[in-house]
Amino acid sequence: MKRFAAVAAGALAVVLGTAAARAADTPGVTATEIKIGNTSPYSGPGSTYGVLGKLETAFFGMVNEQGGVAGHKINYISLDDTYSPPKTMEQARRLVEEDNVAFLFATLGTPTNSAIVRYVNQKKVPHLFLATGADKWGDYKNYPWTIGWQPSYRTEAQIYATYILKEKPNAKIAILYQNDDFGKDYFLGFKDVLGDKFDKMVTVATYESTDATIDSQLTTLQASGADVLLVAALPKMSAQAIRKVHELAWKPMFFMSNVSISVGAVMNPAGPDNGIGVISGAFVKDPSDPTWANDPGMNEWRGFMNKYMPGSDQSDNNYVVAYGFSKTILQVLKQCDGDFSRENIMKEANNLHDVESPVLLPGIKLNTSPTNHHPVRAMQLEKWDGKSWVLFGSVIQGTPS
Repeated sequence: MKRFAAVAAGALAVVLGTAAARAADTPGVTATEIKIGNTSPYSGPGSTYGVLGKLETAFFGMVNEQGGVAGHKINYISLDDTYSPPKTMEQARRLVEEDNVAFLFATLGTPTNSAIVRYVNQKKVPHLFLATGADKWGDYKNYPWTIGWQPSYRTEAQIYATYILKEKPNAKIAILYQNDDFGKDYFLGFKDVLGDKFDKMVTVATYESTDATIDSQLTTLQASGADVLLVAALPKMSAQAIRKVHELAWKPMFFMSNVSISVGAVMNPAGPDNGIGVISGAFVKDPSDPTWANDPGMNEWRGFMNKYMPGSDQSDNNYVVAYGFSKTILQVLKQCDGDFSRENIMKEANNLHDVESPVLLPGIKLNTSPTNHHPVRAMQLEKWDGKSWVLFGSVIQGTPS
């Protein structure tokens, strides 16, 4: 009996030790729960984007209501970082070291993610489907645990520059961009296309995310004689730019970065008629476009919004993008087949093949691999007609630099 007890105790120790080792290998995961971390700007200069975190929270609430994933409910911890890189670092450390999340998802902003990207890669924490299109999120060699989602800003800029050269080969171009990695990608994308013509063709002005206005920069750019304008700015500044260009009676071929095409957050506050003719690039369906009135994918999104986010502004395409992020991470979690170790989560994030999303434009699918961390690589140009964005041309595939 004593020998049996000793053997039984030893076996129990092995089982408990194995369970402990498995738990250590799966931080943020219990038998019934997965913890996911996020930072979003619920206050500060980027607060317009706080709606992404709100939708994601509601989305995981829906998933839990439907039974979770592989028997696991989602505990989504979304913290306000005020769009401040030091605050993002503080919140990321809290999520990883105190809340012990399994991974970070849809953390928003280029400067803010830049502040934490080395930290999370050193910790080998999956840093998935960032809510920013900075080109560097595709740098799988230096940041193997980080992966973007939307098209690279640099690729987007290349598409605009190529179109400009075709339509106005002798253009005088003015570029206004936010003075950080987000804005600089647009600057670099134009340089990629224009090459040694850049200095002759382009006049540049920058602004800081904390600036109150960009009026003086736009006045200076108009005085340069430019007949093409690109504004690479957050929603608040983009709305200001549309109003100011109208006040100046300036009529350039006007391009605006995709992150600021929301009807509810930008075009309506700017004055819908003031933005007529503005061009941008799209990869998701515009909820204000009657083209998608009976689209099955957008009907799915509208059904979600009506049930889980009643009263929200359904003209704000930030809700559409956030739904795309959320559907993608749900696909990854389903592919994990119950193995929610960080290594397997990252493996499946790198294993998306022609995945369709209800909110992506027709012809655009999600693809990833260990050497492709830009899931969406295509866009279609669109123009604002005073009521909605009107697509033109065909889907253009880009290749990040």
